[in-house]
Amino acid sequence: MQIAMLGLGRMGSNMARKLLKDDHNVTIWNRSADRTQEIQKEFSSVTIASSIRDLKHLLQIPRIIWLMLPAGDATQAVLDEIAEIVDQNDVVVDGGNAYYKDTQLRYESFKNKRVRFLGIGVSGGVVAAETGYPLMVGGDKSAYEEIKPILDTLAKPQGGYDYFGEGGAGHFVKMIHNGIEYGIMQSLGEGFDVLSSAPYSFDLLKVAKLWQKGTLVSGFMLDRVIDALAKDPRLEQVVGEIGMASGETTWFVEQAKEENVPVEIIERSLEYRKRSQTDKKIQESFTAKMISALRNAFGGHEVKRK
Repeated sequence: MQIAMLGLGRMGSNMARKLLKDDHNVTIWNRSADRTQEIQKEFSSVTIASSIRDLKHLLQIPRIIWLMLPAGDATQAVLDEIAEIVDQNDVVVDGGNAYYKDTQLRYESFKNKRVRFLGIGVSGGVVAAETGYPLMVGGDKSAYEEIKPILDTLAKPQGGYDYFGEGGAGHFVKMIHNGIEYGIMQSLGEGFDVLSSAPYSFDLLKVAKLWQKGTLVSGFMLDRVIDALAKDPRLEQVVGEIGMASGETTWFVEQAKEENVPVEIIERSLEYRKRSQTDKKIQESFTAKMISALRNAFGGHEVKRK
């Protein structure tokens, strides 16, 4: 299936590679040429667009254009350019971490042009290039049905996808997912912090590996704990200054307040991350070090080291 992938960061580049490996007809675009050249060296079949406007003649109608760009101004600027070149029935997909209210407005704007818009929450981190992406889809239902061959490829072998409704529904589901993720990471960090300070000399990696064998706390994130501890058993080289990659958990908390739903665990985990930016005591805690190491393990996010 023919598709253009715009934005070749950690996620976008791996998604483009996954599609190319499955013999899709992929056109790529990125603001910096080095990323496009890397993929071109690996896949002679890839097409490179030198500009957004090039997509008008490089893609067959109906065009499928998928963005993997930072939420906010960067995404909006490219969508504004896309709006100038698309035709009726084309499909535009925003796979970034967009605010669901922005996605709702974009869906309505493109719908007025009779262009089909999808907002897709993409999860799984960098490891999903191999394990498969979980994809939370919202927007135009006919576009969802049309791009299923693409979703099938991206989800293989262990990921998945589903449609949750019109407009910003997919990004809403992803927003909630990311808030829950904050709580899980905070809990793991705090638990291993207590273990590391206990009156016993626990082998933390051994604990994590056993917990992964069918316990109630086993799962994807505990696998990442194992990855982190295998590299640095006491996280002695990690500085617990936790990065803030996107605003989704902030939006989660704001949404919960709008709905009058208490979300104390997630709200406090968000505040903890904010405080870690300046609080040296937090930065030295095992909790913050673990959260930083987890972000690096599953998302490839930069972690400060001593």
